[in-house]
Amino acid sequence: MNTCKCFRCGGEYPDIDGPVHRYMNSSPGCWSVYGEVLAREYSDPQYFEVHRLTVDAYAVQHPGSKDRQSIQSVGVHLIRLCLFLEHGLTAENANDAMLEAGKEKHSFIYLEPPPSFGSITAADVYRAKSVEEHKAIVKEWARTAWNAWSIHHDIIREWLPNKALHRTSR
Repeated sequence: MNTCKCFRCGGEYPDIDGPVHRYMNSSPGCWSVYGEVLAREYSDPQYFEVHRLTVDAYAVQHPGSKDRQSIQSVGVHLIRLCLFLEHGLTAENANDAMLEAGKEKHSFIYLEPPPSFGSITAADVYRAKSVEEHKAIVKEWARTAWNAWSIHHDIIREWLPNKALHRTSR
């Protein structure tokens, strides 16, 4: 099968025609492989442990345009990555905090996407051969995706809901 690079994340994916997300920008092959990764995570609770990191990493590697929905999507997913990675919140607490921050998403501003979204993509996760490898790659993917947006970290931290930082950490 022929492959091509996703024009957004840079990962190598099958060169296929097919559907893509409504407002996240990706190649059809990238969107398809991401769907396979999600199916794996939904099918086994051991994989699901890192599911939210998968969703966040993918979303911030595939920002849409300057429309309000894309701005808000990138914002809430970057917030949740920050809460996971910098504040050590549990998945449940980080998700609750992201939902709280989402109440203010109308105030989020467009963040210019970085020139690179990190070296790990959904293609790397897809190739994992075990639960442990999958989880390790997803955790590193989330870190590299978060770090790619480092020029905007101060703005993202301002979007954090104050009460989220007082929740129980993991």
